[in-house]
Amino acid sequence: MCQMSVVLEHNGEQEKIMENVTHLAVTNEGVLVSTLFEEPKLVKSAWVKNIDFLAGTVTLDNKALDHD
Repeated sequence: MCQMSVVLEHNGEQEKIMENVTHLAVTNEGVLVSTLFEEPKLVKSAWVKNIDFLAGTVTLDNKALDHD
């Protein structure tokens, strides 16, 4: 089973959002991530910037933060 870590990147820094992610969905509000045993978490105004399958990492960026 392939589980991913999801991080949010802004200004070159990364914040870990969730580990062992089993589901990711892009919605009109942002990116919804969930695991088998935790409540889903919505990262508002985010978009998928990069997926590194070898490292098991999904990098998100936040559209709202880019327009400051």
